[in-house]
Amino acid sequence: MLKGIAASAGIAVAKAYKLETPKVVIEKKSANADEEIKKFEDALAKTTKDIEGVKERASKRLAEEELAVFDAHLMMANDPELAGQIKTMIQNDSVNAEYATDQVATQMVQMFESMDNDYFRERAADVKDVTFRLKCNLLGLEIPDLTSISEDSIIVAHDLTPSDTAQLNEYVKGFATEIGGKTSHSAIMANSLEIPAVVGCPGLLDAIKTGDTIALDALDGVVEVNPDDATVAKYEEKAKAYLKEKEELKVLVNQETITPDGHKVDVAGNIGGFKDVEGVLKNGGEGVGLFRTEFLYMDSDHFPTEDEQFEAYKQVLGGMNGKRVVVRTLDIGGDKKLSYYEFPQEMNPFLGYRAIRLCLKEQDVFRTQLRALCRASVYGKLAIMFPMIATVKEFREAKSIYEEVKADLIKEGVQVADDIEVGMMVEIPAAAVLADQFAKYADFFSIGTNDLIQYSMAADRMSEYVSYLYQPMNPSILRLVANTIKGAHKHGRWVGMCGAMAGDPVSAPILLGLGLDEFSMSATQILKARKIINSTSFEKAQKLAAECLEKDTMDEVEATVKSYLG
Repeated sequence: MLKGIAASAGIAVAKAYKLETPKVVIEKKSANADEEIKKFEDALAKTTKDIEGVKERASKRLAEEELAVFDAHLMMANDPELAGQIKTMIQNDSVNAEYATDQVATQMVQMFESMDNDYFRERAADVKDVTFRLKCNLLGLEIPDLTSISEDSIIVAHDLTPSDTAQLNEYVKGFATEIGGKTSHSAIMANSLEIPAVVGCPGLLDAIKTGDTIALDALDGVVEVNPDDATVAKYEEKAKAYLKEKEELKVLVNQETITPDGHKVDVAGNIGGFKDVEGVLKNGGEGVGLFRTEFLYMDSDHFPTEDEQFEAYKQVLGGMNGKRVVVRTLDIGGDKKLSYYEFPQEMNPFLGYRAIRLCLKEQDVFRTQLRALCRASVYGKLAIMFPMIATVKEFREAKSIYEEVKADLIKEGVQVADDIEVGMMVEIPAAAVLADQFAKYADFFSIGTNDLIQYSMAADRMSEYVSYLYQPMNPSILRLVANTIKGAHKHGRWVGMCGAMAGDPVSAPILLGLGLDEFSMSATQILKARKIINSTSFEKAQKLAAECLEKDTMDEVEATVKSYLG
């Protein structure tokens, strides 16, 4: 039995298909530059054609937003910067095309993987996918065709590229990989295809051979090799129970999120752009609790113009059909860099010049975003929040700039909604402690638990050496959350949470009992959260939360909640 990360829920039992990818061996050779550049251009043209073919085959099973990854791959294959660097190396060093491609690709992958951000680390997979295909074409190697699978199978691999995942047909009942995380493309596509996936499961390839029977439990993140008949029967019963629950959850899509004793909350979705709106609505989201606008900037080669941003915000606000959309203003810095902006060199950029600190300094950038947001406000229900707020002075200054921008637009005759809410992220302990003072000026709070936890515990959540200190349900964190909610409610303000903790089923009863007004999470978590809340007495949740606040350790809190949930 092997343990990994449950990335796409479900259970399957089938024969293993061990994905053996071509072994790419790169040797450095002296070569004629002109000939190698021609060889590179031919291989690049074939790579582009291959990706277009994969996209066409994938279009039969994947929705438009999932196919966007192949548009990104095509952009990468046609990126003059990537091709230019490779050709320059071939020309200057007189080396073979595959060596130059490998060197440039390795540098790009290392750059992405060094970033302390799940989204951008996973983008390294895109570079690997495109350049692996390119290297295979340069070397004349054949990439396996997964569309040829013709019997029920579970794919086992070191990793699955987006191209691999898009080729999965109806015979593929699930997959397991040695590496990867919940935000990887393969995990996202598995969710879209609604097949179970377990990722980050070391030792798979050594333990399994093609033809072995595998039980894939992507509810608990387990892969069992050659289980006996009794164990198979156990997994089949578990699969039936899961499918039954999944069908029952669909009934909740159009329901409110309300406890049996009448306490109403909102369950919303986190998005990175318009492509995510459909998923939120399909899963019954009552709004968007976090729109990460930094992707507009990071996917561009320049600061997005007012009109470019206006179109993006208008699309999301209109797409949400009048449901509230909470937009986080530019949260850049730390691990999130821009190719067209030079950040200062700092000893610790995560505690340095970033987010609202940058926006208050670079006011032209900030005002452009606020103008675009205000103009788009008439197309839906807009709430704006400022990230990384540490002091009341910072918030008041940011809100003052917003008010100036709004007033200027109205003077220009531009229509601006009169019900825009202006709030802030609570992700710095200082803000959580002083919540009642901030609530005099902010219309709402949104608690960003990922940063709040690492700042409170003085522990980098990406460091394996101190990962044990990433404790969402440590009583100290719960007290900071409780203080934030209490301070907001004192002034009649509402509080949301958009960190990972909001979508955790074990955390839900505590957060409900603490009085959290909005839970915002990945779209696929929404219905599960609604089911938990709709079956939890608010009165009992309040008692549970009060009890958890008095515990000494996270383990004691978790045991208390699990006992409560039965």
